[in-house]
Amino acid sequence: MLSMDLHRIASFIFLLAFILIFATVNARIPGVYTGGAWQNGHATFYGGNDASGTMGGACGYGNLYSQGYGTQTAALSTALFNNGLSCGACFEIKCADDPRWCNPGSPSIIITATNFCPPNYALPSDNGGWCNPPRAHFDLAMPMFLKLAEYRAGIVPVSYRRIPCHKAGGIRFAINGFRYFNLVLITNVAGAGDIIRVSIKGSHTGWMLMSRNWGQNWQSNADLVGRPLSFRVTGGDRRTSTSWNIAPVSWQFGRTYTGKNFRV
Repeated sequence: MLSMDLHRIASFIFLLAFILIFATVNARIPGVYTGGAWQNGHATFYGGNDASGTMGGACGYGNLYSQGYGTQTAALSTALFNNGLSCGACFEIKCADDPRWCNPGSPSIIITATNFCPPNYALPSDNGGWCNPPRAHFDLAMPMFLKLAEYRAGIVPVSYRRIPCHKAGGIRFAINGFRYFNLVLITNVAGAGDIIRVSIKGSHTGWMLMSRNWGQNWQSNADLVGRPLSFRVTGGDRRTSTSWNIAPVSWQFGRTYTGKNFRV
């Protein structure tokens, strides 16, 4: 009898331990995004002294001024862009080990990834093909480059690291498309900044996974017209932010709605 009781207790403890481990693995990550370690790369610039040439871009943000990104932006090389998964990520960058061109004190800048710097395989990676794999390279908006180094430098070595994105206000969801084709541009994401998963929910549906169309444009083919909409966004650190019923029953294509942002 005692042996049977001990066996039952041991089985119960094992089951409880399994449940706790499973719950831990599947729990949402608490706290805030902490960023990454310093690494080495290079930086150039583009877009003119007013950064007007940086508008648009492979992340789909369009007018970077009206979206709140301003001139604090960069196009990332293939190694950093990660097929668009890095759109919205924030980096701290400082000029490194080039006293001839680095500005005094090696000041740092903070930028958001908004574009892709394509490779140029016709040129060597160390002589014009700056964004060729596997180089970690930032093509900065010109005003940001000038905070790091002199214009005549053209290209400088840098140290960089991922940092938390600090954004004013909530995550913005710009809904475009038409019935049965909802294309949602997601901007102003705090925390990790990048996005790995988005779900949408109408008042009459469950949560439906959206697919990445391009950049930070996410797509759903469900008919959701005339229903309040909720969104669930998962960042690159796998923390999740849920914005309930932020688009009212009268929502319209071409409008932008603001939801809950990540804690920083």
